[in-house]
Amino acid sequence: MTDDEPDVPILCSACDTETRVPLSDVAETLERHNETQHDGEECAQVDPDLADQLADLVAEDIGLL
Repeated sequence: MTDDEPDVPILCSACDTETRVPLSDVAETLERHNETQHDGEECAQVDPDLADQLADLVAEDIGLL
């Protein structure tokens, strides 16, 4: 992890919690939380609003929009 790495908001509606983790730790954090707290069910996720914004930026960047 670098000091300028962005933090990503992680939301869990089942736990009613929100946290921020470095971008490089997102996948591991989501998997660990969902496995230990929810028997593997995908309850925790990247903030849906941020995920939508990122999807739009990627689609625009590769010429889909």
